[in-house]
Amino acid sequence: MLSAVARIFRTPDLRRKVLFTLGIIAIFRLGSFVPAPFVSFANVQACLSSQQAGTSGLYELVNLFSGGALLQLSIFALGIMPYITSSIIVQLLRVVIPRFEALYKEGQEGQAKLTQYTRYLTIALGVLQSTTLITVARSGALFGTTDSAACTNLITNAAPWATVLMVLTMTAGTGLIMWMGELITERGVGNGMSLLIFTAIAARFPQSIIAIGQAQSIEVAVLVVAIGVVIVGLVVYVEQSQRRIPVEYAKRMVGRRTYGGNNTYIPIKVNMAGVVPVIFASSLLYLPALIAQFNQPRNGQPPAAWVTWIQNYLTQGNHPLYMALYFLLIVGFTYFYVAITFNPEEVADNMKKYGGFIPGIRAGRPTAEYLDYVLTRVTLPGAIYLGLLALIPLIAFVLIGANQNFPFGGASLLIIVGVGLETVKQIDSQLQQRHYEGLLR
Repeated sequence: MLSAVARIFRTPDLRRKVLFTLGIIAIFRLGSFVPAPFVSFANVQACLSSQQAGTSGLYELVNLFSGGALLQLSIFALGIMPYITSSIIVQLLRVVIPRFEALYKEGQEGQAKLTQYTRYLTIALGVLQSTTLITVARSGALFGTTDSAACTNLITNAAPWATVLMVLTMTAGTGLIMWMGELITERGVGNGMSLLIFTAIAARFPQSIIAIGQAQSIEVAVLVVAIGVVIVGLVVYVEQSQRRIPVEYAKRMVGRRTYGGNNTYIPIKVNMAGVVPVIFASSLLYLPALIAQFNQPRNGQPPAAWVTWIQNYLTQGNHPLYMALYFLLIVGFTYFYVAITFNPEEVADNMKKYGGFIPGIRAGRPTAEYLDYVLTRVTLPGAIYLGLLALIPLIAFVLIGANQNFPFGGASLLIIVGVGLETVKQIDSQLQQRHYEGLLR
């Protein structure tokens, strides 16, 4: 392994790509600690140290993807979340807007236009989310409490022009992160956006383990790490699992040349939806809590009955009703997302167009029905797997009092494993091109 890493740095082109990627990552982490204008750094740190469980729901998810920059109100507070959201929205709009589907099928030129639309939508979401974040921070509800004086005085200037400057700064930070991610994709190693998310999540692992050790004991922290290694191994196994449907192509003569006649397969992964259902479920579950948060009475009177019910059952992840809804939403969103990203009829038509067929299955509609049959049954264990994996941080929160950002579970572990595997594969393929020997033997 060490010799393989040494080969990476002995190869000039690959060494330049790796160092460029590491440089961009360093700038990204530095920006996560630079506070935005008119933010009281001392008060933010006081609130962070006084809040053990932190916030819940979408704040916790955005804070995870930003590497902790959200709750520090830094210039990179929004992180990569606006780009992720806009990418998902544009992908979903392909089902609703025929123009987007036509652009997707045009190839590289059409997909470049979709990417441009994604960038514009990212900036728009950056303005919206930064405005919401500043409003919540000014109300003192960012850390889930209004009792502390420090948590209600996070922003030192309430003038409209100061708010506009903060919104512009955070939105510009989102645009800069998006640009850095594209630079890594173009000049570095791996997918830039994925690597930045990987960096933000991995940076919080040591802090989470240390927090567990301080709250419980060193033995519990070591046990958590050991269990985490086992969970990572199981996640790698499931993420690499796939159902391979054999496909054969008939031979055809074009002039004097023979085309086709080869065999291949259609890989249907157990987890085709990735981390998207977890993001959808977390965002949807947070909406009631957000509505209840903005309907808190300010005159000292008790809140309404429905507000109290939401706070008791749909705010904290340690309630069985919250866990059950979270699990069911993830299962439902998994089927929904797989249905819009994998079209059996389109795959069957493409196979028929190029003379491909599944042995024992007629081309055309029977092939589409067979693919839908297999996809439905393979998705079921994948959806259950996603739901159980997402519940691990919530269960840890109940058992050992760990923060809901428990590192070994949920969206964080899926992204860490997925991005890590993909980056290692890319480095391995580049090493094989140059040395006929990969990263791993």
